[in-house]
Amino acid sequence: MPGRLSNKVALVTGGSRGIGRATALAFAREGAALIGVHYANNIDAAKATIREIETLGSKAVAIGADLRKGKEATDSIKEQFKAAAIAATGAPSLDILVNNAGIAPATSLAQTTEAAFDELMTINLKAPFFLIQALAELIRDNGRIINISTGFTRVAAPTHPAYAASKGALETLTLALAPEFGARGITVNAILPGVTETDMNAAWLADPQARAGAEAMSVFSRLGNPEDVADIIALIASNEARWTTGLSIDATGGARL
Repeated sequence: MPGRLSNKVALVTGGSRGIGRATALAFAREGAALIGVHYANNIDAAKATIREIETLGSKAVAIGADLRKGKEATDSIKEQFKAAAIAATGAPSLDILVNNAGIAPATSLAQTTEAAFDELMTINLKAPFFLIQALAELIRDNGRIINISTGFTRVAAPTHPAYAASKGALETLTLALAPEFGARGITVNAILPGVTETDMNAAWLADPQARAGAEAMSVFSRLGNPEDVADIIALIASNEARWTTGLSIDATGGARL
């Protein structure tokens, strides 16, 4: 039985680990034809993810770019993706773009330097903006743009003010772009994960008290895992979500309800 994403072509930034990796694998299980796995510097993780994707029957390609370089990086991603898509499918076309790559330093207002602020905004906001701009002409009608935000835009996050601000801006961008892409049947949505068991969170979740507090945030009294979020992303990427656009979709497990 064909999957919900049968023959679709996808690109996932930060696709080698965490939620990005789980999303790439979910797309493969749903029958995607080609998945671009973007990575910043860990080529081994990207190759491992690609091997898993290929085991599931989809094609995959590693696309390396340091998003701290902003538009230079997004232009590089476009050219790498075009070449890979032409080689694999015969056309430089894209159906699903997932802007997942990001950083989330736990830095208070007083501790945030200008350099750290600029780096965070470049990776979390500037890169998605210019990647959407770069790839817009390649996205086929009825395609999907999915931006990964955070539950910290819904609840106060005094430990992560710059991070929360960058993702709040990404959600506003999501809303602003939905009408423009709607004319082509392309949906633009944001997904808001809560605290998730990823490498990014491993250090602070190693503290039993911190872990217990994070688990207590959800109405399900547990942490999210990457697959919890990836399954929601796969649903939004499918035809079943064709009538949903411009939304910020909570995927926190009911955090602080």
